[in-house]
Amino acid sequence: MLRRLSLVATVAVLLTPVLSAQTVDEIIAKNIQARGGLDKIKAVQTIRSTGTITMGPGMEAPGSMVQKRPDMARIEFTLQGLTAIQAYDGKDAWQIMPFTGKKDPEMMSADDKKDIEENADIDGPLVDYKSKGNKVELLGKDKLEGTDVYKLKATLKNGDVVTIYLDADSYLEIKEEVKRNVRGSEQEIESVMGDYKEVNGMMFPFAQENGIKGSQEKEKLTLSKIELNVPVDDAIFKMPAKPVAPATKPEEPKK
Repeated sequence: MLRRLSLVATVAVLLTPVLSAQTVDEIIAKNIQARGGLDKIKAVQTIRSTGTITMGPGMEAPGSMVQKRPDMARIEFTLQGLTAIQAYDGKDAWQIMPFTGKKDPEMMSADDKKDIEENADIDGPLVDYKSKGNKVELLGKDKLEGTDVYKLKATLKNGDVVTIYLDADSYLEIKEEVKRNVRGSEQEIESVMGDYKEVNGMMFPFAQENGIKGSQEKEKLTLSKIELNVPVDDAIFKMPAKPVAPATKPEEPKK
């Protein structure tokens, strides 16, 4: 009898990772279904989101983001008459940030590149996570401001760790926390999603609040429109050439 109990306990320990992995996949499958289903998600080739970023009192910046398969993204926003651009063409990430006095395009740093690289993934980190090189663990069931949630830990291929909170009833994502190293120090950014609306049979959050975890300063994104499968030229994701400085006219010899 003792030997049998010991054997049962051993088998239970060995099977625990398998059962856990199945549970993770079940929850991810329900999230995908809640978003509209895998077929509809995969049928989306481009997404154009239009809205406003509120950075503080009286600081509103209209902007847009365009995403295109397989891995391209472009973000634009205008503030105080100046338009900033960040883009990723599947390989290189570049930006134009006129607020810093730089009006010419320049390559983004490896740390800054991660944000837009992740935005370029239309499907998100959970869909096909294994083939993307991501690892996902179920951390359990928890409460988030009174709401029952499933807590998933996704370790991305690039090393970032993303904690994803799914509403236990709707299975839609309501919060995300990202840990990453920025210029040698670890930062944790949190994003809260809400105001889900249906677009062509799919669910998208039209409101998002972003900021460093623990900080009172947050950026609020309010979307007015999401368009799917609009025509998008690949050229908009490519870094434009820097303008060539006009040649200086040689000085005439003094008489």
